[in-house]
Formats: sequence, C-alpha cells, structure tokens
Amino acid sequence: MAEEPRTEVATRTLVEGMVRADGTVDAGELYDVAGTLGMSDQQVRLCIKRMAADGLLVQEGRGRRAVLRESAEARRAAEPEVDFVRHMYAQDAGLAPWDGSWHLAAFAVPETARPARDALREELVRLGGAAVQGGLYACANPWEPYVEEVADRLGVADCVTLLTSSDLRIGGEADPLALAHRLWPLGDVADGHRRLAALARERLARLTAAAAPGRTERLAVTVELAAEFTRATTPDPLLPPELLPRPWPGTEARALTADCWRLLLRAEEADEAPGPRLFHRYDQAVREITATEHGEPRP
Repeated sequence: MAEEPRTEVATRTLVEGMVRADGTVDAGELYDVAGTLGMSDQQVRLCIKRMAADGLLVQEGRGRRAVLRESAEARRAAEPEVDFVRHMYAQDAGLAPWDGSWHLAAFAVPETARPARDALREELVRLGGAAVQGGLYACANPWEPYVEEVADRLGVADCVTLLTSSDLRIGGEADPLALAHRLWPLGDVADGHRRLAALARERLARLTAAAAPGRTERLAVTVELAAEFTRATTPDPLLPPELLPRPWPGTEARALTADCWRLLLRAEEADEAPGPRLFHRYDQAVREITATEHGEPRP
C-alpha cells in the first residue's frame, strides 16, 4: 500500500489558515484541527502567545472558548497574492501566452543602503525574477508595476532601471527555452508541484469518498493544501507555458488543488458555518479564469 502523502504545517501557518472572513479564529476549532494535524495544545498556546506579543493577534477569553482577532497589520500581511494566483490559472488555461519579451530590472543601490539592496534582490526573486548578472534580473512576465511598488517602498526607486528586450543573450545562448532552464531551477520547482499534486490527489479522493470527512478533518485538509500550495508556488517564477518543459507538473497540481477548493467550499456552504477565508479568494480567482475561458460573465 502506498504511503499517504503528508505535508509539514507550521503552527503559525495553522493559526493564519484558520482565520475567517471576519478576521477571527475560533479557538475551539483551532485546537481540534491542530490535534488532527498532530500538534499539541501546548504548541498552539505558545504560538498564540508569540503572535499576540508581536501584535498580530488579540485574544478574547480563555482556552477553547476564546476568540482570536487578527490585527490590521496581520491582515495586510496575510492577504493572499490573488493577482499571481489568477495569473497562474490563466496560463494553465492558455489565456496568458508569452509575447516574446523579456522584462529586465537593473539596479545600482549604494553600499550605504545595503539592507534595502538585499531586500530588493529578495523581492525580485519573489516576483519571478532571476539574476542574469550582478544588479540585473530578468522576468518573463510584465512585472514593472510590482517592481516599482517594491522600489518605492524600499526608498530606492531612483536606483532602478526597467526595460524590455526580445533579444536576450547570455553567454551566446539566445534560445528562450534554454535560457529559462539556465536562469531558473525548474527541476526543483517541478518537484514541488509533484508533491502538491500527490497531496491534492489523495485529499481529493478522501473528500469524494462515500464516507465524507467531518468538518474538523475538512478544515485540516484546507490548511494542509494551503501550506503545500504556498510551498510549491512561492519559488515558481510562473514562466509562460512556451518556456516550460511539457508536460509541466504545475498545471496538474493546480487543477487538482482547485478541485479540492471547490469541494471544501461547497461543504462549508452546506454546513452554513464560517470557514477559513484563504481558499475563498483563491476559489474566486479560479472561477474568474474559468468564466473567461468559457466566454461567461465574471462572477
């Protein structure tokens, strides 16, 4: 018998994943789901205490009867990057073909602003960029508005230059597919998507089984999927399909995950009980792309 796919879920990820649309967490449900995921009550209590000390949560009440409320700062930090989720599903649906342009960002931030320079590098990679050489990063998607926002926030907008090119050559290599393999660790990214697909496939079978899981188990599945989805997509540069090997495992992984989201959302609606908000936004992004793909009005 094949071993059931597992995913590691940090305690803080669990707490953040249990936040409902109104910004609250039911402590009783939180402890129940934690137990399902193999976490102790002590782990959860310590995590809540740390997040409260960091100004991310306010606890009202005690123990399992408590209600946790996230702060405005935590809400901003927890906003899922729906634009990127929408874009990855649009790529999977063939609605975001590559136009042949490489989007480049060059910067020369002085040593006196070293922390900002380091942060800029990290943000460029997070946005799907790859280092071409010192101070020059390439991306296959139009990332200019995001780079400008980051540069403004870090106070280095005057040090950043943006440009596009349809003729990128590195060491004499100009083939786009070869450049993509050279610039990005696509093998590692593909492995992350395969792990997500394995988890989503097993959880989908569980959600559609004759003996449907109860609410606590469904909430645990929601948190597991969110954790693995984030782990798989965070290092993914979201290259256009034209620059990826075929078949690309990310396409199947995201499709299986979307199927799970739909089932979880349907079960929550049947419960008439508030559930985690995190997959509502993801589900909305997927629905928009599906509607566009079939020529229907967006929901």
